[in-house]
Amino acid sequence: MAKHLVLVLAAAVGVCPGQTPTSATVPKATPQDAHISPAQAKELFNSVGVILKFASDDSKLAIKHDVKRKLTTREAVEKYLVEKMNDDKDAKRMERSEIVLKKFGLLDRDFQLRPFLLQLLKEQIEAYYDSKTKTVNLLDWATPDTQKPVLAHELTHALQDQHVDLDKWEEGTSDDLSRNVKQDNEHIQTDERDTAREAVLEGQAMAVYLDYALAPSGKSLLTAPDVVDNLADSSDTSDSPVLARAPLVLKESLLFPYQDGLKFEQIVLKDEGQAGAFAGVLDRPPDSSYEIMNPRAYMRKRQVPVLQMPDVHPLLDADYEPYDVGVMGQLDVRMLTELFGGQEMSSALTPAWDGGIYYAVQSKKAKTDAEKDSTTSVALFYLSQWKTPQAAQAFTKMYADELGKKYSNVTRDTNDEADKTEQIYNTSEGPVVLTTQDRMVFVSESFDLTTARKLAFLVTGAQQNDEANQAARFRVRPLKGDHSAELNAGMVHFFSTCGVMRAALPH
Repeated sequence: MAKHLVLVLAAAVGVCPGQTPTSATVPKATPQDAHISPAQAKELFNSVGVILKFASDDSKLAIKHDVKRKLTTREAVEKYLVEKMNDDKDAKRMERSEIVLKKFGLLDRDFQLRPFLLQLLKEQIEAYYDSKTKTVNLLDWATPDTQKPVLAHELTHALQDQHVDLDKWEEGTSDDLSRNVKQDNEHIQTDERDTAREAVLEGQAMAVYLDYALAPSGKSLLTAPDVVDNLADSSDTSDSPVLARAPLVLKESLLFPYQDGLKFEQIVLKDEGQAGAFAGVLDRPPDSSYEIMNPRAYMRKRQVPVLQMPDVHPLLDADYEPYDVGVMGQLDVRMLTELFGGQEMSSALTPAWDGGIYYAVQSKKAKTDAEKDSTTSVALFYLSQWKTPQAAQAFTKMYADELGKKYSNVTRDTNDEADKTEQIYNTSEGPVVLTTQDRMVFVSESFDLTTARKLAFLVTGAQQNDEANQAARFRVRPLKGDHSAELNAGMVHFFSTCGVMRAALPH
């Protein structure tokens, strides 16, 4: 959902040589003033070359040059994080998406994203590779045995960088908004690119990390496949009090590149070997969370469900400013259904997803910063498509049941409902209209009833034009300046650029 929201934070866990990931424990936090000795620093620096060779042998990604290394302090890491929060384009896009996440109900209305993320990063980051300076940053407060497995992860990023040039592969994008139907559909067609690419990078790095940790026992990711399921089952956050109180959308965004990226990598590795799973995926990366969550669909080059956006600007632009447009991808649906309906509902509905788009606007009547920061200034619509009418009906019911948690004074207005396909609710932020037609569910929030019905007619009708719908399904290369992504992609991408996350690795 929220553009560029998927977080890639680095997970440093104390897997010492001889330990397997299933028995590893996260080291206890070291005192703020603790520092490793000069002898330990020398050992750590000397290990970089050895671990880089292991990562290269394991991935078949060639070492084209040595990797610079630097010992850094807690203070320097915290300064780095604050500067990223202040200046990084992904951070700014992520903060912009905050109001849309709140409108969808994925964040509480009073949740303050920026200060919480800074706390979370300070807690979680353990090491990071800087693709701009081509430097792996080592920590002056963590022992060599603690850092060496994490180095296997981060040095894989260095090898990826040498293979594709990560700054170009993940080229920074513009903050320009989409202002016409052509730009809307260009955004939608390339929407989930960042989410998928972060999952590739972290999935590959996790695979090498696990192979490094398993090597002393003579095992590997291919010979001990259950280790991936064990990682997914790990939910201990006792060493991460900030993460423990994080909203579900933040936890899921944090873990998706690691856990789902690793599962993707494991299946491609099994089917296509090292060359296909590493260099092959970097050279032909997936473009959507759907492909990450369905690796064999990626390998078979199956078309990803993409819906068509009609021209809604003549209807909306007089009263609203465009705010956000994007794909509601399969990852977004997994988060949304888990939060709204629980794990069982999410497990049933997520595989039934067959496409989704959303569009958010901000009222021109909102003038002050306080007004613009409120969800009352934003109206949105969301079209989801499902594989069966039964799944569409189940999603409609789940979504309607959740309205009372998002808004106050929610009452159903059956008198105004046109027919059995339509549900109308009055809320503290205006009407909510749910329209269910066969496999499609259209949701309008905070538009007046007349506008909501016009939008439903336009947006659902656009999907019935077979020629237009087919045109929207062609893969296209991302356009320079395209900054749209699925709703939670911003978090994913921002965190990925910060370093390795403790919570992603075995406990």
